Amino acid sequence: MREAEVRIGQGETVGKICRSLGISEQTYYKWRREYGGLKLDQAKRLKELERENERLRKAVSELTLDKLILKEALTGKY
Repeated sequence: MREAEVRIGQGETVGKICRSLGISEQTYYKWRREYGGLKLDQAKRLKELERENERLRKAVSELTLDKLILKEALTGKY
C-alpha cells in the first residue's frame, strides 16, 4: 500500500501500478479500504486480532453444538 501511495503521488495511474505489482485493481481498492490509514504495525495487529476472533468464534460454535447434543441426550431424544 505504501509503495502504491508513493507512486500515485508521483503521477502513475492505479492500473499501471497494479499491473507492476501483480495485483488486480479490485484487490488494490479492497486493501486500500481495509488498510488505508493503518501503519504497518497496526495492520499486523489487526490481522492477529482477526485470526484470534475467528479461533474464538469456532470454539464457541463447537461448544454450542456440544451443549445441544448433551441437552438432546439428556431428554432421551436420540
